Amino acid sequence: MNITVIGTGYVGLVTAACFAEMGNTVTCVDNDQDKIEGLKKGLISVYEPGLSTLLTDNLVANRLFFSADIAQACKDTDICFLSLESPSDSEGKADASLVVDTATQVAQHITRYCTIINKSTAPVGTSDKVAETFVQTLNERGCNFGFEVVANPEFLKEGCAIDDFMRPDRIIIGVETDRARQIMTDLYKPFSRSHDKLVFMGIRDAELTKYAANAMLATRVSLMNELANLAEHLGVDIEKVRKGIGSDSRIGYSYIYPGCGYGGSCLPKDIKALVQMGKEHGFETGILKSVEERNQKQKDQLFDKIEQLLGGSVRGKIIGIWGLAFKPGTDDMSAAPSVVLIESLVRAGALIKAYDPVAMNECRKHFSAQYFNDGVIQLTDHQYDALKDADAMVLVTEWKPFRQPDFNAIKRLLKQPVIIDGRNQYDPQMLRTEGFKYSGVGRTSD
Repeated sequence: MNITVIGTGYVGLVTAACFAEMGNTVTCVDNDQDKIEGLKKGLISVYEPGLSTLLTDNLVANRLFFSADIAQACKDTDICFLSLESPSDSEGKADASLVVDTATQVAQHITRYCTIINKSTAPVGTSDKVAETFVQTLNERGCNFGFEVVANPEFLKEGCAIDDFMRPDRIIIGVETDRARQIMTDLYKPFSRSHDKLVFMGIRDAELTKYAANAMLATRVSLMNELANLAEHLGVDIEKVRKGIGSDSRIGYSYIYPGCGYGGSCLPKDIKALVQMGKEHGFETGILKSVEERNQKQKDQLFDKIEQLLGGSVRGKIIGIWGLAFKPGTDDMSAAPSVVLIESLVRAGALIKAYDPVAMNECRKHFSAQYFNDGVIQLTDHQYDALKDADAMVLVTEWKPFRQPDFNAIKRLLKQPVIIDGRNQYDPQMLRTEGFKYSGVGRTSD
């Protein structure tokens, strides 16, 4: 098949690379000419394990192409994916205008029957608007060839997106016609060989399914964090509670790890967008508001714990931070707990020494250059360098190299043997026996 993917962000690149890997001819489109020239050389701006190799292999095999010319890319396409950002305002209301405007451009340039697949995370009803703009644009052109609009939300986890796409749990597809259903069945056949993973539903159903999945995951995280905070007040170890409830098959162990809050480019944005959708339709989303509120409060707790263990003030203190990305396996710092923590520490007069395996360059984009020039924030070349002469160590992201560190070395490097464990990776009893002051999330002090 001839496939066009519009958008060279995280989802667009993964989608283009994986379809090309299955033998399709794929053209990936972006209006940033410099970015396109870099992609033609295999240079990507996002960190995702395996993605760079997959792109390069398919470029060399002449199955994957990059272009800034949307007219040429759409001219002979059979399928066009819309993989675009949906920016939000300050209250979280998602804006679908970029998706709709791009769909208009596609409609202006297609030359035959085409299937338009909306893979962008956009408000429920966006695909209906795409269909409306197609009808209007094709009528204005005097063209009578048909088209299909399909909603096909993405469910990629950063850090394992290639595997998620190649071996998906399910493929959600919103269609309105039998023809669209057959086209999507043929398109995804290579990804569904062992058993049928396609889940068909209405277009609006599929759009909401994306938001609903993220809402469910975010709710589990925030509920567990709230239980962890309650556990601290009750003298209970939340890790023992987690194991107890996770063994219940109705609950399971996924997304019930207490921590310092969720981040990333999906969950925070999508929860706010759902709240706004409810407001626009006169429905009060009380639970979702609480989920978001709990998550924001959770990100503040690391700072509170640091202050408590350092005697009530961090002014003039050096804080060593391990982990900047919102989760392991990515350089994404969107809404990351590390950003909230560092901002709070800087405002309180602390100095920061931080290390992350892949997010160092991304970190420089999130804070004023003056902080780095003045030495308020120092990014170190090695994880242990971040702890030298620091008054406390804070684990924010649970990267594998941080899981079994040399605690003797940590104790020698720190001015004070203080560890704040934002991901409950370490054994409190062992650390306290070794003379550390330790604080986790919902861990007992006994």
